[in-house]
Amino acid sequence: MLTIELTNQQDRHTVDSDRLVSAVRQVLAGEGVARAEISIAVVDDATIHQLNVQYLNHDYPTDVLSFVLDKQEGLLDGELVVSADTAATSAAEYGWLLDDELLLYVIHGALHLVGYQDATDPQRVRMRRREDHYLAQHGLEPHHEPVDPPQSAEQS
Repeated sequence: MLTIELTNQQDRHTVDSDRLVSAVRQVLAGEGVARAEISIAVVDDATIHQLNVQYLNHDYPTDVLSFVLDKQEGLLDGELVVSADTAATSAAEYGWLLDDELLLYVIHGALHLVGYQDATDPQRVRMRRREDHYLAQHGLEPHHEPVDPPQSAEQS
């Protein structure tokens, strides 16, 4: 049984909770995890910055944090924390919706929970392929490069 709960702990951005929970469920099922208890917290940059310092000693806000609380035969217990503020900024930079950026974050975080890493180039390539696979299930083509901002008439 997959138990996935989401709390929205910020109030600046609208969040499609059902879509994010569904995406984590898809990743877990797709990666062969039959029993899991996962919590997702959608927070602001100040909160994720504090958590990043506290748990990883990184003094900056980030997009997603993944915490495996317990992993044993047949059961995964974990937490995902995603920043809606970072998602809003990155969504504009990459030319897609905030909801799509948040979706990417929970997919990426869920892949970390099931064991994918991205510290080396081969790991990043493997992770990116799995992200693309799950994004495609939501009808999305990934945006891996920032889009160029439109040029003003004076720059043309």
